[in-house]
Amino acid sequence: MTLTMTIVAAIIVFVLTTLLAMVGIGAAFIIIPVYIWLGVALPEATAIALLLNGISMTFAAATNAKHKLIDFKIAVPITIVAALLTPFGAYATQFISKNSLLWFFTAFLIFAASMMIFYKTKQKDRIPNIRRDITLGSIVGAFAGFLSGLLGIGGGNFILPTLVGSGMEPKKASGTTSLVVAVPSLVGFFAKLKVANGHLNWTLLGFSVIASILGALLGASLMNAKMKSSQLKVVIGIVLYIVAFKMILGLI
Repeated sequence: MTLTMTIVAAIIVFVLTTLLAMVGIGAAFIIIPVYIWLGVALPEATAIALLLNGISMTFAAATNAKHKLIDFKIAVPITIVAALLTPFGAYATQFISKNSLLWFFTAFLIFAASMMIFYKTKQKDRIPNIRRDITLGSIVGAFAGFLSGLLGIGGGNFILPTLVGSGMEPKKASGTTSLVVAVPSLVGFFAKLKVANGHLNWTLLGFSVIASILGALLGASLMNAKMKSSQLKVVIGIVLYIVAFKMILGLI
């Protein structure tokens, strides 16, 4: 990849990370198809996207922790189980064809787009229950961790609505998700790096990391911007549908 294309990729990462940070989830699931369009190999694209996810969500989690928006009782079991299952997902990619992975990823994009546009958060009274939190956290963590390693995404689109659906207050669910996504994403990066035998474009990685950090910081500061998060989710959802449609055309 030329230096010009690397800079273009970094700019796109900056924009996407900024937008997704305003919503409260990682941008890996949309950065991967962008990298693929730019000619980056799938294993390399998923590895770098996981690292960017981990970095941006770490910044978000630190901010959310300061504002007491993380429920550690459920975040801890999700994080532990997800971190344990992520390497297995990354290892499984060696036994699945590239086309199959792309179909899986396309299906996830459609799911993510639908959640962005149609899912409406409804707060319910959530009675504390340690056994329920550990059970729910383990199930969610197992699915999100394996998915993270397999497809190179953080799983925030699955974790967030699940926590809200269990009755957690939306802002706290978003804060908890940021911590849960950060850890398996970083674990997944090292697992993917091993699978890819260390074959990464380090220049692209360096530019993208800087862009991701700046985007995460800007997205956090723009959280209270004029555009409502619901409007932003619709825009992102439409973009994801377009990305999924183009990937389907390429696959068939």
